[in-house]
Amino acid sequence: MRPFIVLLTFLLMPLFALANEGGGSGAGPQYIEIGPKLIVNLANPKQLMKINPQLMVEGEAAEQVKKNMPALKNALIMLFSGRKAEELATAEQREALRKETTEVIIKTLDKYGSSEGFEDVFFSDFRIN
Repeated sequence: MRPFIVLLTFLLMPLFALANEGGGSGAGPQYIEIGPKLIVNLANPKQLMKINPQLMVEGEAAEQVKKNMPALKNALIMLFSGRKAEELATAEQREALRKETTEVIIKTLDKYGSSEGFEDVFFSDFRIN
């Protein structure tokens, strides 16, 4: 039994090495937080929306996003502010906002460089107070 375990270990070592190489920082998507949180005024002067967008990027897009973070924050604040809370009440409305957000991010990244490698945006926190 012991020789079998030793043989199996030697056979599986290259597979473990390949798996570890693929898990490096450049492999797979990364998530970049826009915030900590964006806080914007809604149409009602006493209502605020707190939102935490996370961008899913791959490869060199992470550097492009970090480099253009002020422009991205500005574009998103302009997109989010002034909306009515009723326009964001349902899951479908929030999903539509997420798609709008994706379009604005692509447009902004393309304006200042390239959106290549930007995959998607997710809201990890979404509150209306």
